[in-house]
Amino acid sequence: MASHETKKCERCGTLFECKVGNILECQCYAVQLTAEEKAYISEKRYSDCLCAACLNIVKQEYNNNSTMELRAALVQKINFKTKPLGALGVLEEVALQVGCIQNSLSPEITNPHIVVFAGDHGIAASGLVNPYPQAVTAQMVLNFVHGGAAINVFCRLHNIALTVVDAGVNYNFEKMAGIVHAKIAMGTVDYLQGDAMTEDQLSASIQKGAEIVTGIYSQGCNTIAFGEMGIGNTSSAALIMHQICQLPLEQCVGRGTGTDDAQYRVKLEILHSVAAMHNLGKNEMAANRLLQKVGGFEISMMAGAYQKAFELNMLMVVDGFIATAALLAAHHQNAAILSNCIFAHTSGEQGHERMLQYLGALPLLNLGMRLGEGTGAAVAMPIIRSAVAFLNEMASFESAGVDNKA
Repeated sequence: MASHETKKCERCGTLFECKVGNILECQCYAVQLTAEEKAYISEKRYSDCLCAACLNIVKQEYNNNSTMELRAALVQKINFKTKPLGALGVLEEVALQVGCIQNSLSPEITNPHIVVFAGDHGIAASGLVNPYPQAVTAQMVLNFVHGGAAINVFCRLHNIALTVVDAGVNYNFEKMAGIVHAKIAMGTVDYLQGDAMTEDQLSASIQKGAEIVTGIYSQGCNTIAFGEMGIGNTSSAALIMHQICQLPLEQCVGRGTGTDDAQYRVKLEILHSVAAMHNLGKNEMAANRLLQKVGGFEISMMAGAYQKAFELNMLMVVDGFIATAALLAAHHQNAAILSNCIFAHTSGEQGHERMLQYLGALPLLNLGMRLGEGTGAAVAMPIIRSAVAFLNEMASFESAGVDNKA
């Protein structure tokens, strides 16, 4: 048969260019099929090739059926452990989710990793939205490097690898060891004066986030979380939330780090001005354009990291307010990303609970934490490991010789 022969799709009747006539030998340039998917399509009695659109539909049908079968098998495995039905509560839901993500009855949490992205915000130089000076961002990065921050303590305790990234701190670390040097610029532009970053800077930060995740994945990690450090970044996160969730700024803007009542009123007034200047909270806006207008380099880099982690089918443990704002941007581009996310906690920052409601997310913990750095994700990681451990190691009624409920 000649290459690129015009064929009529057996399923929909569309004419298309086909390389080969037998579905089991299909090497369609538009759709990549596994051997199992080809066999399933053959079982549907499609003898000739299908067009790319129909191949995608039948491929999804196969994957949906497989997922349903796996889910049912996982539920049965969970239910027949030596316990009453549902007795392990949310741990059972977590075990089911991780099994579905990994397409396995025996999932694993392998080499878990937290990446802390740090960046400065131009508006923070004025002190209008932040009680702490901008210099604290760099000081905290040095604290991470020296092992003295809360995230260092929790990562050591729970055997979680930690990577610290300079995404755009207004400080020259001079290639210091212990830092991934991914600086896009010495902080963003003050978004009271214009866009926080250029289109090229945004693209570079998203790409760098993806590269960092790819490198970690290549070292055998299948579970990842993202934290952040950046004085003023709760303001950026609130503006992102305001636009994507279409909620009043008063419901999005929190106190951030150490803000008193008078400072909070000024912060809210300033952010109203920023929202008006950038036309936020009114009409739809592409997530990348939103990040370019009011994002931070640590937030846009984190958004790129989320996107790549989902592409690599990694389990993502979502931290607090800033980390969820970055996820909002990634979710705005691909809603399916939530299937791979476990939400660690509800932050003490007032907008976070509404963010979670917008995403339909149920977090594991509510400890009043509002530190950032990925600390909530670090504290939640042992809970996720516990869920996977009971699924893999707990005896069933049959294996333990225990009578089940009649």
